[in-house]
Amino acid sequence: MRIRDWDVNLKIRLFGEAAMNITFWMFFPFLTIYFAEAFGKGTAGFLLVLSQAFSVIANLLGGYSADRFGRKKMMVLSAFGQGICFLIFALTTSPAIGFIAFAFVSFFSSIYWPASQAMVADVVSEKERSNVFAVFYTSINIAVVVGPLLGAIFYTKYFSELLFVCSIICLGLALTLAKWTTETAPAVSRQKQLDGRWYHFLFKQFKDYGIIFKDKIFMLFMAAGVLASQTFMQLDLLFPLYIKDVVHNQTLLSFGDWTFKVGGEQAFGIVLAFNGLLVAIFTVSVTKWMSKYLERNVFVLSSVMYAISILLFGQTQWIWGLLLAMLIFTFGELMVAGLQQSFISRISPKHMRGQYFAAASLRYTLGKTIAPMTIPLTVWIGYQWTFFVLSLLALTSACLYWLMFSFIQKRKPLYFHSNVTE
Repeated sequence: MRIRDWDVNLKIRLFGEAAMNITFWMFFPFLTIYFAEAFGKGTAGFLLVLSQAFSVIANLLGGYSADRFGRKKMMVLSAFGQGICFLIFALTTSPAIGFIAFAFVSFFSSIYWPASQAMVADVVSEKERSNVFAVFYTSINIAVVVGPLLGAIFYTKYFSELLFVCSIICLGLALTLAKWTTETAPAVSRQKQLDGRWYHFLFKQFKDYGIIFKDKIFMLFMAAGVLASQTFMQLDLLFPLYIKDVVHNQTLLSFGDWTFKVGGEQAFGIVLAFNGLLVAIFTVSVTKWMSKYLERNVFVLSSVMYAISILLFGQTQWIWGLLLAMLIFTFGELMVAGLQQSFISRISPKHMRGQYFAAASLRYTLGKTIAPMTIPLTVWIGYQWTFFVLSLLALTSACLYWLMFSFIQKRKPLYFHSNVTE
């Protein structure tokens, strides 16, 4: 399915979100360093855990609200809220206020994600969803290429200016979504406007999510995802600190008398940009390639690739060794980049897609909540043992995926909802 054949909502989102993500990734990977220097590693790790715990609530609220009030409304609200919070962060000189603003950015971002994913499922046939999700994933990772490289240049001197630009882009995206997009949520869910007191809304929300979480197979998917996420969540947590501490003035390229040396934040920016470059180039092709194989094997092997790469990260301080580890890491990432969202959309009823995507995305939100614990863990047991623990978690994830698909094989006629076939 070519981009020119997409629904207009998706075209607007693709280019608007690309601009926002490029600016966002110019400073986001360096925030761990920023907060660690401001508060210390231990306190920074605790605060990051707290901010992500805050996002868990927002994620569930966002999915429920996307089904009840519409995808468009929640995306506009989220983009506007992020814009205001970025503006506050840009204007303050207090790390504490900056952290609070960042926590609310995470809150509004968690509201945005379920609605945006559900909108794709609303307007794209099941056959084409993996490819469309892969294109959006590629767009994000183009930003991961461009953003960190620019951030490595401008972060230290123009931090507030970067935040201000991101604020303007988020507010611009909110206005664009409000004016030129249309609602895509099924009428059956939108017409259910909830009456009564505010706690009726909460009771209804937890009741609906309770139905989802009673599915043992879905819970295995969640548990495996949370464990796997402990590896790739370290891209902007453990990796920047590790690379900053171990890579000092190393030669990356050399031609005759000319040498290009890197170290610290610059080295991290290059490693992260390498990940984004690989994702930007190969996401769609790898997604098509992986669609030829059993989902079980793809999910399991992806976690194994994470385990191998994370071990390599902990065993090398050489910039080219880190790039090799990132190559393996990225392959594991790309294997499931488009398949996971397609898998979720296939098992979710149309009128509950927002909630299913929100519930499924908790594997990332919960992962983000736990992941910052690696920062104080490096103080207690050191970098190498921390990477070893992360590798074991990835291997455990692989085992859970295998178990999940074993259950699916037994319950297949009952598991996939008939009302998602299109």
